[in-house]
Formats: sequence, C-alpha cells, structure tokens
Amino acid sequence: MAITKAAPRDGDTHADAAAPAPDEEPRRLTSPLALTLLLLLLVLLQSPIRRALSAPVMQSWTTVFVAVVIQALPFLVLGVLLSAAIAVYVPPSFFARALPSRPALAVPVAGMAGAVLPGCECASVPVAGALVRRGVTPAAALAFLLSAPAINPIVLTATAVAFPRNPEMVLGRFVASLLVACAMGWLWQRVGRTDWMRPPAHAHHEGQTKGAAFWDSVRHDVMHAGGFLVVGAMAAATLKAVAPESWLRTAAGNPVVAVLALALLAVILSICSEADAFVAASLTQFSLTARLAFLVVGPMIDLKLFAMQAGTFGRAFALRFAPMTFVLAIASAVLTGAVLL
Repeated sequence: MAITKAAPRDGDTHADAAAPAPDEEPRRLTSPLALTLLLLLLVLLQSPIRRALSAPVMQSWTTVFVAVVIQALPFLVLGVLLSAAIAVYVPPSFFARALPSRPALAVPVAGMAGAVLPGCECASVPVAGALVRRGVTPAAALAFLLSAPAINPIVLTATAVAFPRNPEMVLGRFVASLLVACAMGWLWQRVGRTDWMRPPAHAHHEGQTKGAAFWDSVRHDVMHAGGFLVVGAMAAATLKAVAPESWLRTAAGNPVVAVLALALLAVILSICSEADAFVAASLTQFSLTARLAFLVVGPMIDLKLFAMQAGTFGRAFALRFAPMTFVLAIASAVLTGAVLL
C-alpha cells in the first residue's frame, strides 16, 4: 500500500521556515549606511582623487569656486534674513497705504520702494502676490516684484564689493533695473488683461505664528538660494578653468553674442541676487556691459522665478510676463552700459 506524505500544515515547522515572516521589511539604504559607503569609497579611491585634485585645472577650478562662495555667502544670508523679516513682520497693508491711488504714479513709487526694502527674488514673488490680494494695482505690485531683488541695499553693496575698481557698475545696475521695473509696470498697466493674471492664493505662512513663519521662510530661502549659489559658483569656475580661452574670447569679442550669452546664462543659473555680482565679477573675459546684462536679467527672470510666477499668478501670466521682461532687461542693460560704462 502506497504511503502518501501529508502536505505540511500552516503550523508545521518546515512551512514556517520556508515562509517569510509577514512583518519582515525589505532592507533599505539608509542615510548612515549611504554615508558609510561613500566614506569607504573615498578612502579606497583617495590616491586617484588626490592626483586629480592636484592637477592645475582642478586647482584653478577650486580657487574660483571657493572664492565666489565665500565672498557671496555673507550677503546671501543677510539678504535672506532681511527679506524674511519684511515678508513676515511688515503687513502688506503698509504698502497699500503708502502707494499713490493713481496707478501711473504708484508704479515708480513701488519701484523705488525696492531700493529701501531688501528682498531676494524668492521673497518678492509671494510679497507681490500678497499686495495684489489686498487691492494694490497689479502694475505697482509687478514693479515692486522686479525692483526689490535688483536694487535693494544688500544687492548694491554686494555689487560694490564685487567690482571695487568699477564703481559705475553699482549705478548702472540701479538705473537699468529701475528702468525695467517701471517700464514693465507701465506696460502691464496699458496692455495687461485681468484674465491673464490668476488671483494669487493665500501664502502658506498664514495661520502660523510670526516666529515660526520667519524661521520657516529663512530655512526655505537659505536652502533654495544656497543651492543655486553653489551651482552658479561651479559654472563660473568651470568657465574659467575648463572652457578654452579661445571660445571665451570669441564670445566676449562680439558685443551682441557676449550680451546674449550672459543674459541666457543668468536665466539658466538662477543665482540669488545677493550673490550674482561675485559670479559676474569672475567672468573677466566679458565686457562690463555684458556683465551688467547678467546682473539685470538674473534677478528679474530665471528658471526658478518663472516657476514661482506661474505658481503664484498663473501660467498665462508667466508666459507673457517673462519674455517681455527678458527683452526689456537686455535693452535697458545695453542702453545703460552705453551711457555709463
């Protein structure tokens, strides 16, 4: 008689051994483990890494990168602290009361307000949204949005430190940026339509205590702006150390190409306005006018600003506002450079 082997029941030992524990979690790569693996890899590859870093190209790259970051970091941190304080502790109703009721006069007043109220571009967009929500004419709010990160005292001081032998760059940046801010405000007042601008939503800081909102804004802006500063410093160092000198001379030798190249570079790098002067100062192959275009375009339209403007005022607004700002910023920089530089 054949003897059949009984199938193991759920409670059998062999079945339990074969089946995985129901609460067993798959192994994951945690942050301490990743750091340990990275350090181990660096130890194993220390010889080739040391040889690579000792190369003249890498030494030049490191020198430029560290110089740009160290020079720009204090201004970036100070600008973030001041812009967060203004965004949290200065009520938007203050601006509504301070601006003239006539839009044509409110635009230059709002533009000049940027000269006394520090704020990086990361903070100017939500502040402009808050102004529109509280009844300020959009033309004036947009003039403030463009001027605050471009001509505030922190930015102008950083520009003076970055260009100690060219003090006219400070005046050139102030005049060109203020011209763009007022021109865009008046242009939007004349041709802008209400259906192009979506009413901005309430800021995410509303409902928090002022202290919590302040430090939340500081943390966000430091991480955001600091990351773009590192990227900008790396790009400047790469241009100085890696790009062939003949290429840079060719681009810098053509005035039109030089201005367009640095204007596009400002859009792509998206550097915080408190730090961009030190990146521009390191691009010594280019003319002062081309570097002025870099300084005027960057605080007004770049990749992160386009995303923030689209998120605050709507995509239809950003698709119209950004190209107009880019063209006017280049034209204003070239005109101002021809007169002052």
